[in-house]
Amino acid sequence: MVRFSLLDLVPVREGADVADALSAAVDLAVHAERLGYHRYWVAEHHGMAGIASAATSVVLAHVGNATRNIRIGAGGIMLPNHAPLIIAEQFGTLAALFPGRVDLGLGRASGSDQRVAQAIRRTRAGGTDEFPNDVLELQAYLAGDERMGIRATPGAGEDVPLWILGSSLYGAQLAALLGLPYAFASHFAPAALDQAIAIYRRDFRPSAQLSAPHVMAAYNVFAADTAKEAELLASSMQQAFVRLRTGQPGKLQPPVAGYFDSLPVSARSMLADVLSVSSIGTQADVERDLAAFLHRTQADELMLTGQIFDPDARKHSFAIAMAAARNLESAPMVSAP
Repeated sequence: MVRFSLLDLVPVREGADVADALSAAVDLAVHAERLGYHRYWVAEHHGMAGIASAATSVVLAHVGNATRNIRIGAGGIMLPNHAPLIIAEQFGTLAALFPGRVDLGLGRASGSDQRVAQAIRRTRAGGTDEFPNDVLELQAYLAGDERMGIRATPGAGEDVPLWILGSSLYGAQLAALLGLPYAFASHFAPAALDQAIAIYRRDFRPSAQLSAPHVMAAYNVFAADTAKEAELLASSMQQAFVRLRTGQPGKLQPPVAGYFDSLPVSARSMLADVLSVSSIGTQADVERDLAAFLHRTQADELMLTGQIFDPDARKHSFAIAMAAARNLESAPMVSAP
């Protein structure tokens, strides 16, 4: 059975604040659990007024305390920002609090610009090329490997499955080499999706964690009772991308009718590219689009996302998406790790 999960960027809306965003995150996670979503992940971003998940492990503790069964995790932790021991301790703590429910997705990017990266003050000798070594070090701490000379407490011996995240071929190659599940960020960087999946599956080496390749692909959904309403909902995320690409990031903006058509050709082309892995429409539209995407990728799991301004409309969108997912009887039968 194909699994369906949620990625929440914990958006801070115009006219609201971080407390509102964190409250909405808990509400969405509880809603996702009731709907039957398999995982709820949040991502590490820094220095962004419109995203409230910078302290990712703290947000996950907040969400974990409000839920009971859904897996919670990072999609992901940007490992170049952190000492692996600290992440082992943070996620070991989460695993002790919420046993059998915690995932740890690892990214190679900083999740910020250079100014923020410098403010984080993570001293590194080799830059992002140290990422594979950091992953191995983190694995060793979680395994309680005595050769490290330090025992992660909490952390050592805890059940924290690792994932490699990526939007390029690099992550696919590393995930295959280490025998870890692979999640591709096709919700905003779809260009290398097909090639990355092919490389990962071709080169996968079984590991203690995973015996066969497991692919998760991210997918945007903006669903509503009418196509017109869905198009309106999508305009908030479209605005966010345009503002980000023009150096004007900020809080998530209210939807604007006709926004996409009002843009210059260059901006429309950019949005068509970065948001090409998306479904905007009714349940029938979403069902059709998800089926086509699963046929294309043969993904074992889809991580649905979609920044929608109104929290209730966002919850309704994900409810429609799950109803569509349940109708996909032809989805490939696989097991989730």
